[in-house]
Amino acid sequence: MCKRSHGTTRRTPPLLREAPDAPPVLYMKGTLLAEDTRAVTVVGTRGPTVYGKEVARHLAGELASAGITIISGLARGIDAIAHRAALEAGGRTIAVMGSGIDVMYPPEHRELGYEISQQGALLSEYPLGTRPDAHHFPRRNRLLSGLSLGTLVIEAGEKSGSLWTVRHALEQGREVFCVPGSIYSPASRLTNALIQEGAKLVMDVRDIVEELNLSLVAATQQPLPGLLTADTEEESLLLKWLSAEPVHVDQLSRESGLHVTTVTGTLALMELKGLAKQVGAMNYIRTREATAGYETASA
Repeated sequence: MCKRSHGTTRRTPPLLREAPDAPPVLYMKGTLLAEDTRAVTVVGTRGPTVYGKEVARHLAGELASAGITIISGLARGIDAIAHRAALEAGGRTIAVMGSGIDVMYPPEHRELGYEISQQGALLSEYPLGTRPDAHHFPRRNRLLSGLSLGTLVIEAGEKSGSLWTVRHALEQGREVFCVPGSIYSPASRLTNALIQEGAKLVMDVRDIVEELNLSLVAATQQPLPGLLTADTEEESLLLKWLSAEPVHVDQLSRESGLHVTTVTGTLALMELKGLAKQVGAMNYIRTREATAGYETASA
């Protein structure tokens, strides 16, 4: 086990030790624990869609709840969402930085960085005082993949820096997972292409846990969720028209045939149950996996 509250360490984390070109020294703020070898790296675009944000929050949160450490790069977008989801789930998360651990980048993530150091660690191979540089980040990405058992890519365009992390993961013999997206979305072009090339398609956290042989770990933690089921005919009707893409309540009313007041009232209850979520301006998406289970729905 490697554990320090602040400073440097020459005791390379076990998974990173197996990777080529591991740094001789790591600067750290926080702690590294033995259980951090059960880790998954989460990367993706800095400008995610509503779909990407929800998927990142869901998968990172449930991986953390299952006792799996979330590794990411503290960048805007998917990285920050993954770190926050892990923190909110009460799990561990580690941020690998492209600057010194005392130089927060981006600067608006200062508070997030502090929270990560209290519930995991900030890591960098760059000395204190090092400013962020464009050349640091592609090299930093080998540490992102090297610290984990596998890398999960959630929304990434064709020229995304996530491709560097994927390449390093493949060179290190680590698993690569991708969340599929719309064929019309530029934010999913890289992930869809990587799936075509053989990356593991992820539709549920179980796809990651089982592929990495971490089922036993998950079984000792909080149970993974099953299907969320509609309890009323109104909920069942709305679930048919809700998806990962935002839908306005007026459209839901037209499609379902329900009065708009019934729609808004039902959606409020569905939010409490975790079946739906408002993403702004009275637009809703379906959250997690749901089934129209009301017994008269198919009648």
